[in-house]
Amino acid sequence: MSDRIQDFKAFWPYYIGEHRNPVCRVMHFIGTGGFLLVLATCVAMEPVRTGCFVLAGIVVGFLARRIEAKRRAGTEILAIVILWLIGSPWILLGIIWAYAWAWIGHFKIEMNRPATFTYPLWSLFADFKMVSLMASGKLWTGDSIASA
Repeated sequence: MSDRIQDFKAFWPYYIGEHRNPVCRVMHFIGTGGFLLVLATCVAMEPVRTGCFVLAGIVVGFLARRIEAKRRAGTEILAIVILWLIGSPWILLGIIWAYAWAWIGHFKIEMNRPATFTYPLWSLFADFKMVSLMASGKLWTGDSIASA
């Protein structure tokens, strides 16, 4: 029997539980926001090329979403990153920016190991979900975690 979480719905409470400290969540917001800004800039500079490769990466992520229940989706995340980098090498700066902020938040603020190491694809999805909840005014305080 697998010790792995079996679906994203069950993963979400685990993920948000690893982000209890609002400072860590703000650091994710800054990191992911910077990544999205870089991504948007790259798409604006070369809309067809970058847009096609970013879309291809999203399709890979969507098609691979169930893999995490069986094994770590490291190969699939690597494929997404490679597709995005083919679209624009500048996206690497956004990736470094995002992970630097997130991992400092985990290692220095939360004092835990990022879920990315065990569930890379679901962690990516969950990070975007967490940041979107924050952007919509939710999840800024510890009290709102339970309602997310």
